[in-house]
Amino acid sequence: MTIFPTQYSTLSALALRDRIAERYGFDELRCRFLLHGVSDTYVLESPVEKYIFKVYRDAHRSLNEIKGEVELLNILKEQGAKVAYPIRDMRGEQIQVFNAAEGTRHGVLFTFAHGYNVYDLTDEQLRVVGREMAFNHNITARIDLSYERKAYDMDTTLTRPLELLKPAFADNLEGYTYLLALADQVREKMASFDTDNFGYGYCHYDYLPKNFHFDGNAFTLFDFDFAGKGYLANDLASFLVHFFFHTITGKITKEEGNRQFAVFIEGYRQVRTLSDEELAAVPFFGIMFWIFYLGFAYENVDDWSNSFFGPRYLKERVSTIRRFTEMYCLF
Repeated sequence: MTIFPTQYSTLSALALRDRIAERYGFDELRCRFLLHGVSDTYVLESPVEKYIFKVYRDAHRSLNEIKGEVELLNILKEQGAKVAYPIRDMRGEQIQVFNAAEGTRHGVLFTFAHGYNVYDLTDEQLRVVGREMAFNHNITARIDLSYERKAYDMDTTLTRPLELLKPAFADNLEGYTYLLALADQVREKMASFDTDNFGYGYCHYDYLPKNFHFDGNAFTLFDFDFAGKGYLANDLASFLVHFFFHTITGKITKEEGNRQFAVFIEGYRQVRTLSDEELAAVPFFGIMFWIFYLGFAYENVDDWSNSFFGPRYLKERVSTIRRFTEMYCLF
């Protein structure tokens, strides 16, 4: 019987357990599906340890891009960064290949980040996040990967996403006009900065508390799905989004959010130089961050299980971007 063409399959957790146990030499392994997302994520447990296995979608990440993520994490791990890193199988391979219903898919087994997501961070944890981010940036600012990752620049974070999003705003021309005008303001503002002296290298580009764990004050960063090359202030901008959400949801005041972000910056500057001009540019990188992910959600509406995307979501997200701009950006 011919298999009907498939767009997006979910690999069986039981079959995946058997494949991983065979390839890595694990005994008494358990495997359960965790979530659909940018990648499909599974949790594997042996009697002594837990692991994360990610299965990538070809529509989102090419094999070379996966190799770039693995290469980046290998370098970070070897140089002492506190990250969840890829594990080699008994043949020395770090990328597994699956003949899935829709075609070839690739997966990687990662160490488990022990601890928990912490959203109400203590001052010491804020400093830890700052120091660890700066430590990673000191590494990623001086390397070039053999397998390149996507770049984050004006074109990929403003121009292309807005071009892509135009049909989605057919019934919300006011919202689209606002984003176009905002993008022009960001371009003009960024042109006023001496960006030639900004830190540049590979950034995580999703540096939110959902992507790191604390075990006490022990920190582990994970989920490098969006890691790419760009200004390192992009990571500071994504972390700023955490304080924005905490503020607009009433968990902290704006003043407390600003204070906590300043504590994080204090930790960052203990390890890496950050100019006042780079710091001033962070909110504008934040707007680019918002628009990039809005474009990503639209582009991947078929494969990412993001049924939330629609006119209501667009209207609410434009309102959120407007509030972020009013809170942090001075035009």
